[in-house]
Order: sequence, then structure tokens, then C-alpha cells
Amino acid sequence: MPEGNNKGGPGKRRGRGPLPPMPKMPRGDSFWVNLATAIVLLLLLAGAYSYFVGEGNPKPQDIALTQLAQDVDRGLVASIEVDGNDLKIVYQDDSEKQSKKEPDAALTDTLINYGVSTQALNAVSIDIKRESAFQFWLAALAPFIIPLLLIAFFAWYLSRQVRGAGMQAFSFGQSKPRVIDPNDSGNRVTFRDVAGAKEAKQELTEVVDFLKNPKKFLDIGARIPKGILLMGASGTGKTMLARAVAGEAGVPFFSISGSEFVEMFVGVGASRVRDLFATAKRSSPAIIFVDEIDAVGRIRGTGVGGGNDEREQTLNQILVEMDGFEPNEKVIVMAATNRPDVLDPALVRPGRFDRRVVIELPDRGDRLEILKIHARKKPLAEDVNLEVIAERTPGFSGADLANLMNEAAILAARENRKTVGQFDLIRSIEKVMLGPERRSHVLNKKEKEITAYHEAGHALVASILPHSDPVHKISIISRGRAAGYTLKLPFEDRRMQGRKEFLDDIAMSLGGYVAEKEVFGDVTTGPSNDLQVLSALARDMVTKYGMSEKMGTVALEGEGGRALFGSGVNGKEYSEKVSSEIDAEVKKIIDGAYQKALDIITEHRKALDAIAKALVEKETLEREEFEQLLITHGITPKKKQEIVVEPIKVDF
Repeated sequence: MPEGNNKGGPGKRRGRGPLPPMPKMPRGDSFWVNLATAIVLLLLLAGAYSYFVGEGNPKPQDIALTQLAQDVDRGLVASIEVDGNDLKIVYQDDSEKQSKKEPDAALTDTLINYGVSTQALNAVSIDIKRESAFQFWLAALAPFIIPLLLIAFFAWYLSRQVRGAGMQAFSFGQSKPRVIDPNDSGNRVTFRDVAGAKEAKQELTEVVDFLKNPKKFLDIGARIPKGILLMGASGTGKTMLARAVAGEAGVPFFSISGSEFVEMFVGVGASRVRDLFATAKRSSPAIIFVDEIDAVGRIRGTGVGGGNDEREQTLNQILVEMDGFEPNEKVIVMAATNRPDVLDPALVRPGRFDRRVVIELPDRGDRLEILKIHARKKPLAEDVNLEVIAERTPGFSGADLANLMNEAAILAARENRKTVGQFDLIRSIEKVMLGPERRSHVLNKKEKEITAYHEAGHALVASILPHSDPVHKISIISRGRAAGYTLKLPFEDRRMQGRKEFLDDIAMSLGGYVAEKEVFGDVTTGPSNDLQVLSALARDMVTKYGMSEKMGTVALEGEGGRALFGSGVNGKEYSEKVSSEIDAEVKKIIDGAYQKALDIITEHRKALDAIAKALVEKETLEREEFEQLLITHGITPKKKQEIVVEPIKVDF
């Protein structure tokens, strides 16, 4: 039921809490599997060895030397093979037996001494096999060497899982950046692939020109910026722009994240920084790109983000490397962050990151160009109008728009259609903003009625207040964590908001709470998110924006509750008395907005009932249906007004 807050643009909502963590698979199972496999292999190898050395074959019968002499004398023996002192005897019937001869004595002499006649001895083929030195030593050492080899193989097989980690001990100091070769057409990105951000691309075009033709700048005494800091919200295309600079200039692109510099071992981060810069210098001209540089570039000595000596050593090494660049090295460092306020002043001073490029959220024209880029490889239906989609997505970043197009294609594929239609794009907007529909989450009759009045209260108050955005859609179908939602979008993009707009937004957020209380005489847990959002907004009005008459034009808190100018603590910098006055001003703003919403709900109760009844029946009201209900009850819907700019006359 809660209408929610804006996050990155109108209509976006903040979730009620993090999802439960995914269960981790036990890592010990793989060890026991490897151990069992190794034991089985060891047994198989031992069995194979025993088989080949003779245990697997039938052993010939042993006979005494006297028995051999008698058999030879009777003409039963066909041949005798002498291998050292071992005798292999083959009889006339092809049977085999074995025996031993006397050491240091010839076999023929021994047989003659046992009474074998010379004629019978000449009828037997005697073959003396001479053993080589290699065979001798192999036979002597094989019983010792082969078990040792089996044990070594067993140890290697068990340790192969951790051998890679052990070898990394010798490469801790290597940076291992991701390198994009300029000749790799599959990964190459140019400015044509990045829509919007016109001013940012204009700033970066100079860098491309320097990398292509540095002599033009050096001859006139100009020095290209050593470092370029890309600042902007998440998903605005900072990494894509950095890759586009490398693609336009045709130079290698070394990309690494700030978190990859820091390890648990002291000095590793600084060593990786040195290795990264040395690698880039060998490939110059080149671009080094450090993503999320605030991971190592935070203000030193404050403990912000759990600072430690290793992180500060890494930052110091980055400062030294950037300060040591010469103009003719043709290596440019680019970095991206969405928290420039926490960076160390030494990092952003002239001579290091001395050019800052701000990348803002795209306006309607830029959003249209971004949508066209992401629609290149998607078959669109004839009814698709990307201008309407761009108009309905204020506050969307480039990443949001890419996700929107992808979700639309997924919806079309799920329904076995070959093209993406306008209806798919409209549905994907709400899916990106609020989450997927939860039609299985069925409300009972009472909950459905409460949700309908809650959302009707939001929509009615938003339609009456002059400085609130117009309502585009109302729904009581659950999406994400919300049981229902009211989608309101501005007629045009805004970069600033005024005090009157904030006050109307707070009153609109209270519309659902007031409607529940007035209609049912009770309130539910539904408006909890609304109350959190409007309370935070009212406090920001007092402490950040100077919109309180009593507190005056004083900024008592910085962004995210941080102290201003990097003083390094998150605590309050005002007295308890001022804190009490802030609380009183926040309550005054909220009470005034509550009374404003209550007056609207009371005066237009019939319109509220009609909107809620229509929601119960249809579950969703589009803008045209909603405005028709307003007109029926004497309320004029909001229309886009043309702004006329009059020239200013200046008298001299």
C-alpha cells in the first residue's frame, strides 16, 4: 500500500529491507571428494603395478635341478633360457617350468655332472640371456621408486586445489589489470556507442586529440591533464565513457577497481600501483582507468570507511606515481566515483586529477538516444514509440534504460512473440522501477478496499495540489514490496525543486495515511514507508536546504549525514537545543502537510470514494480513466503549461 519515495527520479521506490542472504555451499565437501578419488586412484595404480610385475599371471612350476637333468636326458625338454641364475624351461608339449642353476657354474657342466649324456644335451636349445646394466638397476630399484612416485602423485592430486593460491604468493605485487586491446573490434567502444553526456564527451575529446597528436599541444606549451575524474551517479556511463576515450584514440585500456589494490598483506597495494603504472608506461600511449577510486582514495587520517595503513600506503603510492608523470609519457589516468566528497584533497589537486568531468542523469533527449542505441539489436513492433518511453522515464540512468529494454525483450520472449511491442516497454518501466507483478499475492476483500482507498488518497491529493506532479497510473496490483502504487511523473525534467514542491510532495505522501484514517477510523502498517520518506524529506528541508524560517539559511548536515569539508566524523555539529528545535520544525512541516491533505480528502470525499471503487473493480487506472473521474466530480486535471520567457530590458 505505501506509495513510496523517489529514488533517482519520480516514481522510484525504496525497498523495505535487504533480502535474506543466499545459503553458502560447504567448501569442505570438495576436499573429501578429492581425498576419496585419490585413494581409489592409488589402489588402482598399485593393482596395475602388481599385475604387470607378474602377480596377475599364472606362476610357472618350480622343479629341482635333478628333475631337470632327468627330463633333459629323457628328451622331454625342448629349450632352456638362462637369465642369470634363473632357468626358464620349455618342454616338448609347450608347457613351461622354472628352476635355479648353481651359482658361478655353467649349466652344461652342471647337467653333465648330473649324468646327462652329450647327445641328449645337444638336442636341447640353450639360450643365455644377458642382462643390461639399465635393466639390472631398474629391477633393483623399481620396488622402491614406484611407491615413491605413487605417493608423490597422491600428494600433488590433493594439493592441486590450493596450489594456485600458493603460487599467488609470488605474484602479490602484480596488478593484473583487465586490458582491452585497441585492435579488438569486439570490445572496442567509441563515442558513437555512448549517447547523451554531450559536455562530458566534449571535455574528453581533447584527451583523445592529445593521445593521437601530442605534438600539437606540446609545441604550444600546453599540458594535457594528467588525471581525469569522472563523477556521477551510478549507471550514468562513467566506465563506458572511459572505454570510449581509449577506443577513439586507439590506445590500450588498462582497467582495474580500487578495491583490487588493497590486500591483507602490508605493502601489496603500493606494489600493485607501481606495477600497473610501469606496465602502462611500457605500452604508452595508454589509458589507466581506476573504477570506484574512493575505495582507496578516501580522506587520510579520518578512519572513514575503516581506514588502515595499507589503504593509506596505496593512496600515497598513487599520489607519487601521478606526480611523477612527465608530459611526454602519454599515459593518462582516468578514475570514476559517485562519492567525490570523500576523496582526499591531495588526490584531486591540480597536477593529479586536475580535470573533473560531471556526468549527470540523461534528460529526455538523451534518454531517447540511449534507447535507440539499446534497441539496435532488438526487433521492434510497428507500434513502438521510443519518444513516449523517454518521456515516461525521468530520473532513469543509462543503466536503467538498458535494463528497461532488456526486460521488454524478456517479456516478449516469455510470451513467444518475435517482436518487442510498446506494451512490453510500458510494462518494463514499472518492472524496473517497482519490481515484478505479484499476482499470486492475493489480498482479501478488506485489504483490497484499504489499499484502494490508500492509493486513491495519494492520487487525489496529488491532483489537487498545484505543485505536485500529475498522476499517470494507479494500481492495487502488488509489485515488489508494495501492495499498490501511484505513479506520478513530471511534464518535463527538473534539475531543482523548490520549497512549495517539497511541501506538496509531503502532503501527497500523507494522502494514503489520511484516507485510511478518515474512511476506516484506523491506520495499518501500509503507510510505514510513506512516513519514513516524508520524515527524511522534511528533515532535509530543515538541516540541508535552509527551507525553515526559524532555523534560517544554515546547512546543519552534509550529504548522507557527513560533516562538511571532510572533517571526518558523522556526529552532529550542533547543540542539543538546536536538535530540539530541528525536531520541532520537522513536526511543524509534517503537521501542516497533514492538515492540507485532510482538507482535500474531506472536501472531495465523493471523488475519493469513486476512485477507490473503480480501483476495486479494475485494479488499475490509467491516466485517461483517472482524469475522467476527476472531471466527473468537478476537478480540473493538470495540463502542461507553456512557459513564456520575456526578454529583460536593461537601461544603460
